[in-house]
Amino acid sequence: MAEHKIIVPNIGDFKKVEVIEVLVKVGQKIKKEESIITLESDKSSVEVPSNFSGTVEKINIKVGDMVSEGTMILLLNSEENKKEKTKAVLENQNNNIENKNEIIDFPEDNKKEDVQLISEGKVKSASPNVRKFIRELGADISKISGSKRLGRIDKNDVKDYVKNKLIDTPETLTKKKIKNDYEHSEFGETEVKDIPRVKRLSGPHLVKSWTEIPHVTQHEEVDITEMEQFRSSLRDLNTGQKISITPLAFIMRAMVNGLKAYPNFNASIDSENGKVTYKKYFHIGVAVDTPHGLMVPKIRNVDQLDIKEIGQKLRTVSKLCKELKIDKKEFFGGSMTISSLGGIGGTFFTPIINPPELSILGVGKSYDKVIKEEGQITTRKMLPISLSYDHRFIDGAEGARFCVHLSQSLGKDFAFKLAV
Repeated sequence: MAEHKIIVPNIGDFKKVEVIEVLVKVGQKIKKEESIITLESDKSSVEVPSNFSGTVEKINIKVGDMVSEGTMILLLNSEENKKEKTKAVLENQNNNIENKNEIIDFPEDNKKEDVQLISEGKVKSASPNVRKFIRELGADISKISGSKRLGRIDKNDVKDYVKNKLIDTPETLTKKKIKNDYEHSEFGETEVKDIPRVKRLSGPHLVKSWTEIPHVTQHEEVDITEMEQFRSSLRDLNTGQKISITPLAFIMRAMVNGLKAYPNFNASIDSENGKVTYKKYFHIGVAVDTPHGLMVPKIRNVDQLDIKEIGQKLRTVSKLCKELKIDKKEFFGGSMTISSLGGIGGTFFTPIINPPELSILGVGKSYDKVIKEEGQITTRKMLPISLSYDHRFIDGAEGARFCVHLSQSLGKDFAFKLAV
């Protein structure tokens, strides 16, 4: 058993940069080149990989620490006895290249572990098995983009390349790539920045959801007059002080009632295998607006919490998200999501479903509406909601019934049921 100290490597002009994520835990087994932390400066973010495979014995840093080249990240117990290839070996091999299309094998314990292909002056990295797979498919490795560290190509990259070639027609290629005839800077002053990491990660996920899921969005006005009166009247029995609870807590309770009545909304489908998974738990996702971008953590077991506890949970996860201290696992395993714009403004919109969930509820800002009720002109407090659902599994009639159920749950008698 060998011990290895994993340190922050030379990552360019990064000095005293902030640790925004620790991606491993003590006792966890990790592989060589697996990312262990994420650093972020005012210019960009970068993930730092491990130099060895092994078990994490000690983590020396935490989220929020400022680190530089040479800072110890963690201590790793490793059983790996193989000699590591050094940068000098790679440079020496490259210096001996005379033909740009020459294949270079790096021997290691008499095994070909890494194969480099030089094509048009660019290095393409892939294992022998992947190279064989590429040859069998008749693909050109020089045209395949690698998604792994340093552009290394794996089988999934090859499959994606072949899949895209099969669906690439002149029409789709035209849609994919739109060339700008002029640079933006030609028309005035501009500033180029890196896309924030959270937005960079969520972008492809949103595109995939919008293009693969047939969205239908149902809009409804919900009368929450009595609910708001009840919420405003809540006071501590001991001190008499007013209890402040966000309307979102009431909406989450109403959503749980709807999920119980319409279990298709609390499900996930596997369309390829023709299977559907019904969830017996009620974990509600809540879109949280942070300086780093939109995050959607889950509030677990909402059916087991009272209104006050839901409000406390919302404050806690919101704070953790804004401080980038929330566990990655908390973004998964949801029943349904709420995206609330009530604190900002707006009425109806089309929220995008968060797969593998089948629906999402958009909530706008409540407003007063003058209506005629029993022959009298009166003012009622209305809440605009927008329910998007996956039309492959949920039809329009069921979507409408779910909206009506929410309206009734948040209606005149809802507040009094909560008080019991």
